[in-house]
Amino acid sequence: MKNLLIVSYYFPPSGGPGVQRVLKFVKYLREFDIRPVVLTVSNGDYPARDESLLAEIPAGVKVYRTKIFEPYVLYRRLTGKAAGAAVDVNTIPKPGERRSMQEQTAETVRSNFFIPDARIGWLPFAVNAGMKIIAAEKIDCLYSSSPPYTCAVIARRLKKKSGLPWIAGFRDPWRGFLSTPVRHGLAEQIDIHLERAVFRECDAMEVAWMGIKKDFAAKYPEIDSNKCVHIENGFDDEEIPHVEKPRNEKFTVCYTGSMYGKRSPEPFLSAVRSLVLEGKVDAQKIKLKFVGRFGDALVPLFEEPVLRDSIEVKPYLPHRESILELLGSDALLLVVDDTPDSAEIVPGKVYEYIGTSRPVMTLALDGAISSLIKETNAGTVASFREPEEIKAAFLKYYSAWMAGENLWHGRAEEIKKYTRRESSRKLAGLVHRLTA
Repeated sequence: MKNLLIVSYYFPPSGGPGVQRVLKFVKYLREFDIRPVVLTVSNGDYPARDESLLAEIPAGVKVYRTKIFEPYVLYRRLTGKAAGAAVDVNTIPKPGERRSMQEQTAETVRSNFFIPDARIGWLPFAVNAGMKIIAAEKIDCLYSSSPPYTCAVIARRLKKKSGLPWIAGFRDPWRGFLSTPVRHGLAEQIDIHLERAVFRECDAMEVAWMGIKKDFAAKYPEIDSNKCVHIENGFDDEEIPHVEKPRNEKFTVCYTGSMYGKRSPEPFLSAVRSLVLEGKVDAQKIKLKFVGRFGDALVPLFEEPVLRDSIEVKPYLPHRESILELLGSDALLLVVDDTPDSAEIVPGKVYEYIGTSRPVMTLALDGAISSLIKETNAGTVASFREPEEIKAAFLKYYSAWMAGENLWHGRAEEIKKYTRRESSRKLAGLVHRLTA
């Protein structure tokens, strides 16, 4: 049995998508002779909290929690936001969206003083605790989960001090990603130095989608990209109850997760609105559910007069309740960010959607997600820039539902490859290889 120290900011009671990957690794790694030990924060300023996830930490897993200096209290004061308000969904503007002077000032502070991100205040506490954990738990290997990229900086420091092999895990790329700030001058040079050093010095990288590897190889061609290992996100089949598909009174489409400037329901709602006005869809026979956290600029879209009575908006729910919302629906909505590099992004939610055996209406460009949907036959793909494609996808499922037909035609053999247990097996194999 090998002992693996996992450095992760996002861990229960943190909610949201960032926590699921590490939590499932912790759940399943012991089946493959890896004992996980977790280093996280004691009271993080999480975009969402889900206390129910604490019960999912397996018995016997040691979790060490340390202090952290969190600057988002200051950020909220600068921007006039309420205490505890979600920061992430309101810091990524739509293209061309004007920002207040307070927001511009706060972004300048974020870009120039918090490098690589606002969690850098965790570094001294985590390194000090990490070295003690390495000795006490007889750690064999290090693993960091990013973002936040501070986790990789912490693990790099621990590797230097301990000499242990280190796997740098990435759910998203580093510099230049849609959620990372634009930096200039000295701040940019420091960020580049940290990113390059992490890529160069880690013994292996594991990436949640192949676009991260491509981004790394393009930035630093002098570093061997073969050290990158692709370990997909997945769904946990143990937490998806086997329930009968409902016969809802209305054709119900559900979206769960976050939405912000560049990830908008506007193309979808506009397409459905057109179908209603054309008389092809009865607004009284549809329900459009949006469950999660939504940027302030998007909220007015849910008040659109034609669809207002057909739209149901719920706040962020505990993860298990969110799954039940999916299972209680007839079809699911997946909206990918409207950015040039969105074709490479494969969020963990995609696999969870597929695992529910509900058809997925996907708004995305041709790329990794569309390939996955086609491989598994788990739904349809429409460009968020082509209204007629979106209308055709919605009408396809609406008409089938009205006729009482089966909407799900996924390929079970292809889908079962994408479980969290299988992802954990791959990570365990990497740990065993590095510690052999």
